[in-house]
Amino acid sequence: MEGVKTLLNIIWLVFAGAWLALGYVAAGILCCVLVVTIPFGIASFRIASYVLWPFGRTIVDKPTAGAWSTIGNVVWVLVAGVWLAIGHVATAIPLFVSIIGIPMGIANLKLIPVSLLPLGKQIVPTDRAFAAYGR
Repeated sequence: MEGVKTLLNIIWLVFAGAWLALGYVAAGILCCVLVVTIPFGIASFRIASYVLWPFGRTIVDKPTAGAWSTIGNVVWVLVAGVWLAIGHVATAIPLFVSIIGIPMGIANLKLIPVSLLPLGKQIVPTDRAFAAYGR
């Protein structure tokens, strides 16, 4: 199973991951320039690393997230979230055209919620998330 994840990640990196990660890095740099939004920049860099190599990892709610995460997510949607989500949709459409791209297109669509609401989330290995949530 590990070999399949690695193969999917390599294909993902070439066809979608590198371009999407650049979008997250650009959003992170923009957010870090504006001092007030540095936490958004850090979240954007964290998601950029996830977008580069997503198979075998997943997003879960951070147990310590509170009201500030919710407020921050509202600001994030307006600053960068909508544009990143559009990038995911625009990348997913051509991936669905080929048979081998379908799993990557699905993965791309699964990244839209975290691109819109990244604060209060954490990236964990898939097996750890399943163990923690009893799936």
